[in-house]
Amino acid sequence: MGPALAEWVVNQCLLEVVVLEAPQVRYTQDNQTPVAEMSVELDGLRPDDPPGQLKVVGWGNLAQDLQNRVQVGQRLMIEGRLRMSTFARPDGIKEKRAEFTLSRLHPLAAQGAAPAPAPPARTIPRPVSSAPRPATPAPRPAAPESAPPTWNTSPLVPDLADDDDEIPF
Repeated sequence: MGPALAEWVVNQCLLEVVVLEAPQVRYTQDNQTPVAEMSVELDGLRPDDPPGQLKVVGWGNLAQDLQNRVQVGQRLMIEGRLRMSTFARPDGIKEKRAEFTLSRLHPLAAQGAAPAPAPPARTIPRPVSSAPRPATPAPRPAAPESAPPTWNTSPLVPDLADDDDEIPF
């Protein structure tokens, strides 16, 4: 009999999304834990793919954080686990839908807008430049035609003579 094997499945996702519906908070019956649910949209993998929609669920303090900090139309980076849930539609047909269980929330600043407020513990002071920013970025010069990259095929461990030692002491 061989050694026992364990299979580890890691399911950690990081998605950039836009909030479609404001978070709705409810509480569990047994211990009154807050649970927030919201609907988000994410871009397709290819430019011609339609955007996808996803249900996001946050528990406990994250539920409160969603309710206090998230608004419709806001861009977020969400971190958590993705799973499939099955539910019965009103016509009795069972349907599967992806559901995202939130573990971390990262608000993103909209283009040209002030950054979303961060909790005090995470605030990092940044130097402020008094120089005005150009309205449009300066065009980059065209890269000169260059030869394709070459790969270094040397061995990772150098060949040493028998009397040489790679440790210098």
